[in-house]
Amino acid sequence: MVALLTSTSTTQLPPLAFPSSSYSSSSPFYGARIAASGRAIYCPALTTLLPRPTTRGHSQSRLEFLRAAAVASVSVRSEMKAWVYEEYGSVDVLKLSDSVAVPQVKEDQVLIKVAAAALNPVDFKRRQGKFKATDSPLSTVPGYDVAGVVVKVGSQVKSLKEGDEVYGDVSEEALNGPKQFGSLAEYTAVEEKLLALKPKNITFAEAASFPLAIETAYQGLEKTGLSAGKSLLVLGGAGGVGSLVIQLAKHIFGASRIAATASTGKLEFLKSLGADLAIDYTKENFEELPEKFDVVYDAVGQCDRAVKAIKEGGSVVAITGAITPPGFRFVVTSDGEVLKKLNPYIEEGKITPVIDPEGPFPFDKVVEAFSYLETGHATGKVVIYPIP
Repeated sequence: MVALLTSTSTTQLPPLAFPSSSYSSSSPFYGARIAASGRAIYCPALTTLLPRPTTRGHSQSRLEFLRAAAVASVSVRSEMKAWVYEEYGSVDVLKLSDSVAVPQVKEDQVLIKVAAAALNPVDFKRRQGKFKATDSPLSTVPGYDVAGVVVKVGSQVKSLKEGDEVYGDVSEEALNGPKQFGSLAEYTAVEEKLLALKPKNITFAEAASFPLAIETAYQGLEKTGLSAGKSLLVLGGAGGVGSLVIQLAKHIFGASRIAATASTGKLEFLKSLGADLAIDYTKENFEELPEKFDVVYDAVGQCDRAVKAIKEGGSVVAITGAITPPGFRFVVTSDGEVLKKLNPYIEEGKITPVIDPEGPFPFDKVVEAFSYLETGHATGKVVIYPIP
């Protein structure tokens, strides 16, 4: 049960509107009758305060606020809905099950009621069996990116508590023994060190779009030695990683000039992210341009061409495809400290989420979402939201 806590503040947000009909037992709000005309809601089950949503995005932020409150106040079931595959293959191997066991929480983990998840190329490459040698055992609940509400904490968890809104990449190593139970499920168990509190100014769907991509972007730029005054070329600037590389390079690393490649229709989008030069890869060969760069971030697998676009002594980092020296491969390590470091930039609006306009895709459309991602034409991230 969730009860109202009245506020002594003279500044009041508008009251929340509720549908007249009762919620069904399948709703995340079942069993939580919520009155919300004050500034905070009190959950006796958690003895914690859940803040009222801001005026930004009234409908969605209020819905998410109510959802978080309701989720925090109900008991965790023993079984859950989750997407599963029991063999490697195409999207056809994905099945939605309603009888997957909720993962057990280890001492250093929290259990998250998943609100949103996001897809990455590594998700479908893993499902296709490209990392069999180092993969976790089948069957697999896919998904790396997660945003949701903590509903249970392990005995050694120090900084997170029930009711916290968090986000992160659930697998510390993307390719070497990734989690068997990922984020495309109602619940997922994640180590505390992989998570950060969700930035206050963004939705769960927006938060889910960040973790794997922004950690890959940030750590990759660190590896290249990008620093203030250096120039950067981003291959695949409109993608999930590339769109964040541009923003990070501009607002955090202090790049003096940023160029990026994309198709014809996405050139203005690159400029809106902070690119000084938008290169149409359908009309120009970037390696033949007279301008050369200190750093090239290759997010599309064209390292053999990328090394021709750097200045003498320049650096090329590639996250996919074959490697041509002096280029080098980079694989991200999930780290909640990176997210914590970047949270202020997100909350200040300097780093903004990019969700593909085809989405978010609802939970029952995961197959369609994967099929779309696998076309290679997505802008930013493909997000799954809401998750029941």
